[in-house]
Amino acid sequence: MEEVTPQEGQRRVQQGALLVDVREQNEFDEIHAEGAQLIALSEFEARAGELPRDRELVMICRSGARSARAGQFLLDQGYSSVVNLAGGTLAWVDAGLPSVRGK
Repeated sequence: MEEVTPQEGQRRVQQGALLVDVREQNEFDEIHAEGAQLIALSEFEARAGELPRDRELVMICRSGARSARAGQFLLDQGYSSVVNLAGGTLAWVDAGLPSVRGK
């Protein structure tokens, strides 16, 4: 699966891609990339069908490992346009990209 930098991930979201955060609710509530949609990895297989097949999906987690697993699952289910955000939310925040702290 293709990995993109936080800056490239943000550019793709600005062009219409959906940013999908697969961390758990408590992690998401602490801080998340602005505009991210939460589908926790613990319920991902059950809820993956909620994700559109006609939009690019940019997967994000804390550091990039869980989102890579979730993204690969989507590719295995026939999704065609899925990329992983390298470094995850940590890299997104470090890059100074728009984030939401707290609930």
